[in-house]
Amino acid sequence: MKKIDVENHFATEAFVGALYKNPDYPRFVDDPVTRERHVYHSPDYWQPFGDALVERLLDLDQMRIQAMDAVGIEVAVLSHTAPALEQLEPRVATALAKDANDVLARAIDRHPGRYLGFATLAPREPEEAVQELERCVKELGFLGWNTHSNFGDSYLDDKRYWPILAKAEELGVPVYLHPTFPIIPQLTTYGLALAGPSFGFGIETSIVMMRLILSGVFDAFPKLMMILGHYGEALPFLLARVDRSFLQYHVPAGSSSMPELQKHPSRYLLANMRVTTSGNYLPAAFHCTHEALGIERIMLGTDYPFEKTDEAVGFLEGLALSEGDQARLFEKNAQGLGFIVR
Repeated sequence: MKKIDVENHFATEAFVGALYKNPDYPRFVDDPVTRERHVYHSPDYWQPFGDALVERLLDLDQMRIQAMDAVGIEVAVLSHTAPALEQLEPRVATALAKDANDVLARAIDRHPGRYLGFATLAPREPEEAVQELERCVKELGFLGWNTHSNFGDSYLDDKRYWPILAKAEELGVPVYLHPTFPIIPQLTTYGLALAGPSFGFGIETSIVMMRLILSGVFDAFPKLMMILGHYGEALPFLLARVDRSFLQYHVPAGSSSMPELQKHPSRYLLANMRVTTSGNYLPAAFHCTHEALGIERIMLGTDYPFEKTDEAVGFLEGLALSEGDQARLFEKNAQGLGFIVR
């Protein structure tokens, strides 16, 4: 069977340069003493972003292909990295997004059969983003849009972004909702330990998915498909719990305290969400997701180069799944969303 990696990240030289030039946040700063690169998200909130990581993000050739080959990944669906360029000044972000899409298209052409692409967009210029998504799908052959959990000042459920979601549904491509550094102040108090990948990333991303549901996005766009990493950012664990406010005996049906939806929230999670395995190596997390969502909704994601591909794949291969479940996890579920080399 093939292995299709649905979360595999890259960056461009233009993006790295823009983070050094950005007068606001996020921005790159080199520590004058250690010369270590930091990505700052506020004056006091930063993360190391070392040369080895940047080198792998920029590489779209030898190192990436070697990492794939070492664990039998035949195809990687590449997406632009966090920190999110959506947080940059909108005109700058629009130019960087187009450049990233062109860079990725050339890499796909250089390595036929090995890469597929998610579009990079700058949503705070919605009309341009809609046009760019159409270009990416119809002209460049990309198969989805990778976006992030916040745009610096707003979230994806804001109605100014709905035209982009409408276009994704029209084109029949999924949206990968990937974490970035949260803008929720209470998550940034303790720096990277609270705000970073181990906690805050997932918390904000799961909130955004729930906001999409409660805003009525999936009633407006019932065929829209979202992909979340890290086994759905804990939402499978909460699959029954997210319905409780709609089921309380003391809350009258149709109460104005609740949004009007066609279904309970859990139904949208099952119908409009798929998840990847990226960066979570707890067997109980896999088994919870498997039981709550079903194997048909889970796909391989390595989170390269932030995570090690051998650890990601080795963990999954050690779960003693049936041959049929492995085929769904590694290949068939991704192909069902259109991730097929043409």
